[in-house]
Amino acid sequence: MRLAILAYAPTMDAKTLDSLKWDDAGLVTVVALDRHVGEVRMVAHATREALARTLESGTAWFWSRSRAALWQKGESSGNVLRVSEVWADCDGDALVYLVEAEGPTCHTGAETCFFRRLDAEAADDDRARPSLARLGATITARAQSDAGKSYTKSLLDGGAAKIGEKLREEAGELADALAEESDARVLSEAADLLFHALVGLELRGLGLEQVAAELARRFGTSGHVEKASRPS
Repeated sequence: MRLAILAYAPTMDAKTLDSLKWDDAGLVTVVALDRHVGEVRMVAHATREALARTLESGTAWFWSRSRAALWQKGESSGNVLRVSEVWADCDGDALVYLVEAEGPTCHTGAETCFFRRLDAEAADDDRARPSLARLGATITARAQSDAGKSYTKSLLDGGAAKIGEKLREEAGELADALAEESDARVLSEAADLLFHALVGLELRGLGLEQVAAELARRFGTSGHVEKASRPS
């Protein structure tokens, strides 16, 4: 179930809030999820009023159990969470806020609250990330490595010409695989093309989240209309 963001609407439909299962303390669990790259930024709790304020304002509000008070994420740090969508789970006792973060989310200054890996040693700048976001971070790290040891670094040192050559090569191999090769080959070639595209983005100082934001901008727009609207 999706709960609509109402953009500072003066009233909130009580049925929307009544449809949720509030615990004995009047709370639901909230997961703040990056809407573009899928990282969990934080987990907190919300009361009816905190949820209503979130839906009305488009910024994340929660209930602090330690302070027994409402709070807006970023009210002191400025690192607010812009909420684009709110979704309830099947039982109605937990919510997902799809967010865009303005600055680090964790009170420690870390980008997200999930940077302590329990099943293995984690690097100082590591955190829980989906596969594509982790790949993007790895490519950024490789930019500082030795080109003799890192294929990624050698591509970046070769600049746009070398990366462009590889992109054209990989795109052709994917096209051939789509036409006449196995699903395994299609997946392998698609992975190669995506990797080299991310290296190209790194060369320009761009990231996967910016590509995802551009794709999100196009939601609900016909592909024909979107292409026709581009500058010549």
